[in-house]
Amino acid sequence: MVDRRLALAVPCDPELRTGGTIYDRRLAEGLGARGWRVDWLRLPDGFPFPDAAAVAASGRALAALPDGALLLVDGLALGVLAELAERESRRLRLLGLVHHPLGYEEGLDAATAARLIEQERAALRWPRRILCTSRTTARTLEADFGVEAGRLVVIEPGTDPAPLARGSAGPEVRLLAVGSVIPRKRLDRLVRALGRLRHLPWRLAIVGALERSPEATAKLRAAIAETGLGDRVELRGELVGPALEAALDAVDLFVSASGYEGYGMALAEALARGLPIVAAAGGAVADWLPREAALLVPPEDEAALAEALARAIGDRGVRARLREGAIAARAGLPRWDEQAARAEAVLLAEAAA
Repeated sequence: MVDRRLALAVPCDPELRTGGTIYDRRLAEGLGARGWRVDWLRLPDGFPFPDAAAVAASGRALAALPDGALLLVDGLALGVLAELAERESRRLRLLGLVHHPLGYEEGLDAATAARLIEQERAALRWPRRILCTSRTTARTLEADFGVEAGRLVVIEPGTDPAPLARGSAGPEVRLLAVGSVIPRKRLDRLVRALGRLRHLPWRLAIVGALERSPEATAKLRAAIAETGLGDRVELRGELVGPALEAALDAVDLFVSASGYEGYGMALAEALARGLPIVAAAGGAVADWLPREAALLVPPEDEAALAEALARAIGDRGVRARLREGAIAARAGLPRWDEQAARAEAVLLAEAAA
């Protein structure tokens, strides 16, 4: 009988609300519902820039696992632990999980980005299989990181069934952006694009943690001040549970200016509620977000973002058409139980190998 035990190594609080940690947690919950024992292996903070003490502590944590244990390591740590990955791959059933390459995060100088890419390329030689959260990430790992296609498995994030958003029913078009305020989300660019649309009736709520990147938060606040939009842009911080559900229910248009997404879970949650979308097509977004539900623009083009926002805000018919597309597409979104079953198939194969 195959041992249904999995060690899941993550380098941050599993309760942290980022796309990566939510994915890890929901996958673990889904496996648990299928009879797996998932043991969280909490690695030190500081990744992907760990100090020597964090690397040593990670090494001790992995070394404590019994020979032959099935281990899945989140890419935030795996990507900079090439030596540990090589060592432990000789005695453990080592698997990797990559949301998106570490060196593709924004806000990095060129030398740091290049170093992260080289470290991750070295680390990804050692896992037996690598779970990827999108086809885009899988293609990138094959083309740019030298990972053989046979070791790559795409398991996109799931979504939960959700009621259709009712919208604001007010005179202004209510916009919502969801995501931590970090450089990659480019929320300052979103504000600047909206600064060109003062003549249109809209209000924007930004929902996401403000403390993850003080630099990005400062740039966002500066953009709000420079555009004079302090009375039209609300920073609501991180919302969870009913508060987040209420925010999604009461808006008319979901917006994203993110420069790169390994998948785009917030966009999927918006689509699940039938919300029309305006988004930058960064990373995996262009691969899966239906054009019938969203106006997609190049991630570097602020003028195109402003133009798409103007179309969606200024024309109720455009929003209605996009909403119809979202309602049609939401039935095709994968569910978490389905994705857990796909992950289980990979784990069972490796546990039996």
